[in-house]
Amino acid sequence: MISPAIAMAALFTLIPFLTAAFFATQLACATEALPTSARLLVPSVLCVPYLLVALSTGTFRWEWLALYALLPVAISTLMWQATRSDPARHGNWCDFLVLAVLGLAIDLRWFEHAWPAHLTVFNKILLLDAGIWGFLVVRRLENVGFNLRLRLRDLGIGLRELAFYTPIAISLGLGLGFLHLHPSAPWLPRLPGAVLFTFFFIAVPEELFFRGWLQNLLERRIGRYPSLFLTAALFGLAHFNKRAVHFNWRYVLLAALAGIFYGRAWRQQRRVGASAITHACVDTIWSIWLR
Repeated sequence: MISPAIAMAALFTLIPFLTAAFFATQLACATEALPTSARLLVPSVLCVPYLLVALSTGTFRWEWLALYALLPVAISTLMWQATRSDPARHGNWCDFLVLAVLGLAIDLRWFEHAWPAHLTVFNKILLLDAGIWGFLVVRRLENVGFNLRLRLRDLGIGLRELAFYTPIAISLGLGLGFLHLHPSAPWLPRLPGAVLFTFFFIAVPEELFFRGWLQNLLERRIGRYPSLFLTAALFGLAHFNKRAVHFNWRYVLLAALAGIFYGRAWRQQRRVGASAITHACVDTIWSIWLR
């Protein structure tokens, strides 16, 4: 049973994510007139979901409240500094520092101890919210493509890259002993729900981070193909500790290869939705039939 406080916290956490996903232009325009101090301090309200959850579950700690209030402000401050130093948005050290902190914090689960075990997803989305505010409102990074008003073209691109990657992944994964075929017809009625959940809470956040922000910035620095392959390699390495106690090189290899096709899907029209479709389909197929 979800308590009213946790439901309110979930709503508060999802509002920035969904607003940016469906009304990014309106959000950017609405915040353009805000004074700099307001744009830097507003994201401190991202501590409210932690406060609601912690008080309702008896896990409140002052240091965690301070972290969720101050880290988003620090991210916005770095984005403001990046804008001043790099107004052309070619990619500044502040951009990459913010991405490193966000990526490592999520991948290494630095802050998940702040939450009850079944509510750690709050940490991921709140950090994503902080990044969204920093890159969209403060930095105003262009060509991110975080627009989930999907088009048929997004679906076509996403499914095309899925078709390219699937035979490679299945043949290599089965050959390495990483994938195991599990035909499961009873899953079919639940397939649409599984795809939608994976799309919104796994694929979109990861694609926004790796393609919309990281590959986007790297492309400005090192070019089209080097950025594609470097981002894919980093995406693969982000899976080193998934479903294994030690370095899971098979998962890293397959994830890195997947990252190439996700990156291709994103960069064709600079649309996170297209790469997230590929990503969500890959994850769903794997979790249902090939895990």
